[in-house]
Amino acid sequence: MGMTITLEIVDPGVHDDSINKVFEYLKCIDEKFSTYKETSEISAINRGEIEIQNSSSDMETIFYLANETKIETNGYFDIKKPDGKFDPSGIVKGWAIYNASQILNYLGHKNFYIDLGGDIQTYGKNKKKEDWKLGIRDPWKHENIVKTVSGKNLAMATSGTYERGNHIYNPKTKENNFDIVSFSVIGPDIFEADRFATAAFAMGREGINFIENLVGFEGYMIDNKGIATETSGFKNYVKY
Repeated sequence: MGMTITLEIVDPGVHDDSINKVFEYLKCIDEKFSTYKETSEISAINRGEIEIQNSSSDMETIFYLANETKIETNGYFDIKKPDGKFDPSGIVKGWAIYNASQILNYLGHKNFYIDLGGDIQTYGKNKKKEDWKLGIRDPWKHENIVKTVSGKNLAMATSGTYERGNHIYNPKTKENNFDIVSFSVIGPDIFEADRFATAAFAMGREGINFIENLVGFEGYMIDNKGIATETSGFKNYVKY
């Protein structure tokens, strides 16, 4: 989907087979859901060549989960864009990372992380035998980290305009001009964090209140003036 994938496994005796299985799975997901590829299943759906009810089980699952998320966010998550086409990227990323992590768990791995375009799932410990540390990028100077968080089996998703451009829009107003530039969400797993990060960003400044009221989630929002706002429990994850 046009984003970098990073995988690190620190368990002893790691074989290329484990890494290859993850990348083979993610490649398969990309072939189905990438809106950048004319040969993908979602592109065929957008051209009217495949009906959703006749699509693959993965596609039906994503459309079901997207609809559930739309209901849970009062309409602020919608994979149907103003032009009438579907772009499920806001839910596929987290879902794919979560499934990839389950592949590694099934293969017996306990200490690893997967990063797909800034959405990250961690398990176990890093090579220093510490909890993994995740950084939130400065939206303007990507080489800088504005906040570092850490925790056991931590999952964090970040929605914003600095990775893929101005691709998020408010489903209710159909506008994509926001006064926030980055919204990071910590959740129980990367699927949950990712879908709610996308919706929270679409809500604009009200998104931080939405995350505040979600049990098991914390958020960190940066506006277009560089001012950060965080939920009340976010500080429990901050290291520096």
